[in-house]
Amino acid sequence: MFNSFFAVLIIFSLGFANISCSQNRDGEDLSKLKYSGKITAPEFPSGAEWLNTDNPISLKDLRGKLVLLDFWTYCCINCIHIIPDLKKLEAKYPDELIVIGVHSAKFLTERGTENIRQAILRYEIEHPVINDKDFVVWNNYTAHAWPTTVLIDPNGKIIKMDTGEGVFEVFDPIISAAIKEYDEAGITLNRGHLEFALEKNKTPKSLLSYPGKIAVDEKTSRIFITDSNNNRILIFKISDAIDEVTIEEVIGTGMNGIKDGSYTEAEFFRPQGITYHNDKLYVADTENHLIREIDLNTKQVKTIAGLGYQSREWGVINGKASETALNSPWDLIVINDALYIAMAGNHQLWKMDLKTSTISTYAGSGRENIYDDALLESALAQPSGITSDGKKIYFADSEVSAIRSADLDENGKISTIVGLGLFVFGDVNGKGETVRLQHPIGVVYNPADNLLYAADTYNNKIKVINPVTKESNTYSGTGVAGNRNGTDGQFNEPNGLAILNGKLYITDTNNNLLRVIDMATKEVKTVKIKNPDKLMANIKQDVKKKIQNAVKLEPVMLKSGDVKLRFNFKLPEGYHINPDAMPQISVSSDGKLTDELAKDLDTKEPVFEVPVKLNAGNGNLNIELLIYYCDTENAGICKFKDLFFELPVNSTSEGENTANINYELN
Repeated sequence: MFNSFFAVLIIFSLGFANISCSQNRDGEDLSKLKYSGKITAPEFPSGAEWLNTDNPISLKDLRGKLVLLDFWTYCCINCIHIIPDLKKLEAKYPDELIVIGVHSAKFLTERGTENIRQAILRYEIEHPVINDKDFVVWNNYTAHAWPTTVLIDPNGKIIKMDTGEGVFEVFDPIISAAIKEYDEAGITLNRGHLEFALEKNKTPKSLLSYPGKIAVDEKTSRIFITDSNNNRILIFKISDAIDEVTIEEVIGTGMNGIKDGSYTEAEFFRPQGITYHNDKLYVADTENHLIREIDLNTKQVKTIAGLGYQSREWGVINGKASETALNSPWDLIVINDALYIAMAGNHQLWKMDLKTSTISTYAGSGRENIYDDALLESALAQPSGITSDGKKIYFADSEVSAIRSADLDENGKISTIVGLGLFVFGDVNGKGETVRLQHPIGVVYNPADNLLYAADTYNNKIKVINPVTKESNTYSGTGVAGNRNGTDGQFNEPNGLAILNGKLYITDTNNNLLRVIDMATKEVKTVKIKNPDKLMANIKQDVKKKIQNAVKLEPVMLKSGDVKLRFNFKLPEGYHINPDAMPQISVSSDGKLTDELAKDLDTKEPVFEVPVKLNAGNGNLNIELLIYYCDTENAGICKFKDLFFELPVNSTSEGENTANINYELN
């Protein structure tokens, strides 16, 4: 990982030197221009796997465009930080610039194409990504750190190579000046818009979307989770069956933003950490770089720390919480009226006094590494999970694959329980320095046995760790990504952990599920949401997306008057229509072809009919259908599809009585 706030250790500038034999796709000479590269950009290797595109891409295919390569690995907080910058550049130069992600994995798990696909979906990346699992592209470009960015001119020559954050500030003036220079010189750029086959359009949605952390209230048997990619907080009530919950509250509009207010007004942006204390929830609103407070009595959300943008400061920081910028807060816990925060972006732990509303660095110098010392002299590496036994703080220090502790005495120190270094990881049970984890991001203390339970995220396991003897063993999970229930249960990048009444609840992030382990039997179950329709209020597509994603059907001739729309859905094997959530349909038309219709459909079958009344004439029927379907063997695994059909209709006295609409769900 590369911490951009320290000295720029590795910055390559291959610069704006004049060159010879540099021409664009039309044979025009760029060599006398300032913004032409000197070194030919190496071509992508054949045989590599690509995402967000149906076909492999070559730099030759992109002649006439500026190309920005982003070397990243999805665990890396600095890589996550530059994604908004890349999106800004793509939005500002949609016709001149193409971004290509080069995923060169740090961890073994990150080499898997399916895992990269999940990261693309989680961070809503909409440019092509090559899986550089063998570091071929990385080595060809002599990259040395994540993230590294490389700008290539329209002739395939390297203009500039840079390392670290602040990508928009670095490349925006260069791209702007380069385009202006090319235009003034009469150089023909390829301004044709390129469309890519995005992973998001190939993937059905789940009820939860990359759930983050979890908290519980023992007195009321409630569970609180951050439904991160749906930008909201969910409150569940546990039923008598430990694997069934009812949704009590949905907090947040579902849109990303920073707005405070009521449950139906508030906005979040990929929140992660959550903790419960005295009828309030405290939320690490990670990508807003804020701490939010939710009053469960008044049902109001307010910001209590942060400024809504990423801090660029490092070292020891203190000040008023409302006037201090934060850097990717990832988890948090309340201890004695103080809020302790795992500040992943700063590689530190912070402390906020809830009485005085002041905030300060509690542990970590800001250097990214594993180094035990006095609290502020130690080095941490992207702390992402936090818990406590009341005497010490325990935290998952993800980039060094470690579980570590911090004394609650401010004159205390940081100690490592298991974990050795930035590039020392694996899946090995044992004691002390023999233990290997792989990017753990969740941890919870269990007062019943004085042990720590850690989400060994990239090993797809739950580990149990003795903080005194430093012994670590597999508690649950086979190591293979999956969603199987039972005593040989499987997980897919588990994240948050919470213990309630002898049950270990887990946010199973890449499965988009809430799981539970009975700690008496170690049986894993998937938690079923009994009223899933309550989650749908803010998930239906907006009008623009409806038009973009419309399924355009073949024109039909229908009879004027009463007709039927007959839907025939083919479900994935082993799935059925969710009996707890009826399909919802709305029908409208261009002009006066039909009156608007909106209703719930009482059906448990994938084949059903909807009556409508047509007036004579021509036009489109616009049909929106929200349908839920679940795994028959594992009822907690449910998906939904918000479909929009555009059906051209000629309505006459000679038409048919029924229009058949067939669709295969994935």
